[in-house]
Amino acid sequence: MDLNRGSETQQGPAAPGSGSGRPMRWALRPAEPADVEVIAELRAVVLRPDLERLGRFDEHRVRQRLRDAFSPRYTSVIVADGAFAGCVTVRPAEGGRRLEHFYLDPVVQGRGLGSAVLRTLLDRTDAEGMAVRLIVLRGSAARRLYERHGFTVEREDPVDILMVRQPAARARRSWEGGTPGAE
Repeated sequence: MDLNRGSETQQGPAAPGSGSGRPMRWALRPAEPADVEVIAELRAVVLRPDLERLGRFDEHRVRQRLRDAFSPRYTSVIVADGAFAGCVTVRPAEGGRRLEHFYLDPVVQGRGLGSAVLRTLLDRTDAEGMAVRLIVLRGSAARRLYERHGFTVEREDPVDILMVRQPAARARRSWEGGTPGAE
């Protein structure tokens, strides 16, 4: 099952706030091949501070790695209040799913949008009974977001931290044929 696929744009719940104090409306739409360059540029902007801190920033490589790995089939574009706000990829992987290329425009960061999108994706993987793995750069503020949503460190190296999240217990019981919500 492609978590990011749908015949039309998928609406998400309102994120807590956009600078105006009103809830931010957002949606996921299927990525298209033409999205690759705007996503590659966003990746460079978002990752630059962490990659520079780690001594790993390369102006060309940061974009090329996205281009080489880009898969519209598994990628969604995040649209917030009608404008491009980011992207996320959820691919099938051995034993579950792999969350990749989750980038938000710095203008919308810190407003609850990342949590709202992640919660929506994790609800889907929980319903499937699937574990989710991701890699986050050492020292990245994104690690706190993932930890708030139940990810734990599986292993780390000097640059990357591999994190995993097992499906929520309630969703696993439902998936296994139990009664949802039964304690």
